[in-house]
Amino acid sequence: MFNSLEDNNHQRIGYQDGVLTNNLMIFQELKDLYQPKSEQKWRSGVKHDCANVMEFYRVDGGFVNRLGELIDLEETFLFPLFKGSDVAQGRTKSTNRYVLITQKCIGEPTENIKDLAPKTWNYINSHAKYLDARKSKIYQNNPRFSIFGVGNYTFSPWKIAICGLYKKLNFRLIGRINNKPAVFDDTVYFLAFDDETTAYQAFMLLNSPLATNFYYSLIFWDEKRPVKTNILNSLNLSALENRLSMAL
Repeated sequence: MFNSLEDNNHQRIGYQDGVLTNNLMIFQELKDLYQPKSEQKWRSGVKHDCANVMEFYRVDGGFVNRLGELIDLEETFLFPLFKGSDVAQGRTKSTNRYVLITQKCIGEPTENIKDLAPKTWNYINSHAKYLDARKSKIYQNNPRFSIFGVGNYTFSPWKIAICGLYKKLNFRLIGRINNKPAVFDDTVYFLAFDDETTAYQAFMLLNSPLATNFYYSLIFWDEKRPVKTNILNSLNLSALENRLSMAL
């Protein structure tokens, strides 16, 4: 494939073992790194569809929501938030953004907030008209004030994150922020880790030239969201580590 009629540089796209590749030659060189089923799963960030109510800025020790209201809340269910643009541009050392996480897992009842954080419970009930008006069908037949993209992985202390919207591979290693696990919006994909050493080792693997070439052979950068979980998950990190160790 050529970029234009005048372009002498070209690349071969095609299928290799049922896999659509952006650069067939590179993929053939690295196909031993490909895995149809992932040993580690890339997750997407939190989906709530109500930023005006669920997202806050920390201001002078308090919290201001996207409606401009100064809110007095417990910090029990508030977590530091990084947007996709923060991750893509490397603004991941600190943040004044926070997000309200109403559940630890999908489908968990939300009534326990009333006892654990009564101010938070009063807040979401006083703003229920916004949350109840969310149009996505995923909120139907789920507990009131539900969110999605949450699980044990959400609360892991170490994460490797990347924004799916940007046309460049920028992996970020992110630890706890103000003694709380960092949380992402749903434009971000991440791997979760319980310890820094394992996270750092995976981070170094993902930033190796072999990993970069592997992903570039599969990503079509003209798509709206070029970086996808199925592509991220297709890299066998154990096989990559073995191949890199053999090259030493």
